[in-house]
Amino acid sequence: MTDKDTYTPPKVWTWNKASGGRFANINRPIAGPTHEHELPVGRHPFQLYSLGTPNGVKVTVMFEELLAAGHAGAEYDAWLIRINEGQQFGSGFVAINPNSKIPALLDRSGPTPIRVFESGAILMHLAEKFGAFLPAGGEARAACLSWLFWQMGSAPYLGGGFGHFYAYAPTKIEYAIDRFAMEVKRQLDVLDRHLADHEYRAGTEYTIADMAVWPWYGALAKGLIYDAGEFLQVQEYRHVQRWTDQIAARPAVQRGRMVNRVMGNPASQLHERHDASDFDTKTQDKLAQG
Repeated sequence: MTDKDTYTPPKVWTWNKASGGRFANINRPIAGPTHEHELPVGRHPFQLYSLGTPNGVKVTVMFEELLAAGHAGAEYDAWLIRINEGQQFGSGFVAINPNSKIPALLDRSGPTPIRVFESGAILMHLAEKFGAFLPAGGEARAACLSWLFWQMGSAPYLGGGFGHFYAYAPTKIEYAIDRFAMEVKRQLDVLDRHLADHEYRAGTEYTIADMAVWPWYGALAKGLIYDAGEFLQVQEYRHVQRWTDQIAARPAVQRGRMVNRVMGNPASQLHERHDASDFDTKTQDKLAQG
């Protein structure tokens, strides 16, 4: 199909062919598990099942920041879920997240395990549990939550919209790429204008709003996702660049970005995290040996 071809939707849509593109093998119009698979459980209070995509990085950064801030009760096991292999459709994973998306968290710190899914919900759950990285009230809390939910609503236009049609779709469609490139640049402008007068998303305080926005828009600002830095001229958003570099310099962020990561330089990958010492011993080396 070309941009000049026209498509008339049928009266009733049916799933009768693969959608095409890089992730066609895991896209389907129905929910629920495809196979039986029990998830592993480690020794720590929190069991995270995830992958080092931007949504996964939000949560591993939060855990590492909590630990760096002295919250020893935030120790966690991070288990790798390979979404390209459909592991998110296993019965154990679906039992935690019926939406079959990473990340998924099982909070076993209390008498009854609590399942939490959706990255923003996990950030809020942990922030409220430990009283950290979420202002207690007033304007600062409102700003933090506003930017947190801004990210949750905006990132699908960046990922499923621009990212899909620019990088993954089997056919390059000018209208679709133009439509979503325009929206992503508008989002970058929203961030840039705000950061011209604010150090962080919620003002002077580093919060879960920064942890939510940075993995998506920080990576975009550095040309690390979709190979679209030049196309979108990301360097022109200088306040976003300043904020991105400031967040990236945090040691906890650097550790969090490594966890469940399976792409890029092997030195930047920690496939699974079960102890702080894993950053030194390289869990992926252990997995390779196994």
